[in-house]
Amino acid sequence: MTEFQSLFISQLVNTSYAEMTAVFFGLVSVWYAKKEQIWVYPTGIISIIIYIGITFQYKLYGDMGIQIYYLVMSMYGWYFWTQGKGTHTPVPISKNNKQENTIIFLLFLSSFLLIRFGLGLTDSDVPGWDALTSALAITGMWLMARKKIEHWIAWIIVDSISVPLYIYKGLPLTSFQFLLFTLLAGWGYMTWNIKLKLKESQS
Repeated sequence: MTEFQSLFISQLVNTSYAEMTAVFFGLVSVWYAKKEQIWVYPTGIISIIIYIGITFQYKLYGDMGIQIYYLVMSMYGWYFWTQGKGTHTPVPISKNNKQENTIIFLLFLSSFLLIRFGLGLTDSDVPGWDALTSALAITGMWLMARKKIEHWIAWIIVDSISVPLYIYKGLPLTSFQFLLFTLLAGWGYMTWNIKLKLKESQS
């Protein structure tokens, strides 16, 4: 057994019940997102609230701020998915146009620069890493709330980057969760893409 494997197993054995609960509801939430079901939001909110405390404890301040942002956007997405644009009609899956892609890129870039600057004023030992995942997550959550298929691409990138980050921070179960998230996000993208193409062929 390698030193890395021994460290991972040791961290896994010492995983807290809070992290286990957050991981469980996080995985359930992504499963509901793949199936395009509204339960993505209430289950996700449970995970988010727990992770606010965990990220603060482990000095992942950028991530903690993102969890708070997730909470707000989950409430917005919950409303938007069910109420639509004031029509009380569920919103369909859609794809960004060029203007929306430009706005999303600017959102990502400005978020990264602001978060990186802010983390430079804290005792975070991974400011660049934390800022990158946080900025990508801000972008992904906004796209998800608007029911854009591109949100899955953002999550694939965020989740894959987060796997080594959480191992480094001593949260192996959360790291494993992000590995599963990466796989689920890829599956989710393919599922939504099929639905979107079917809708386009019928219009």
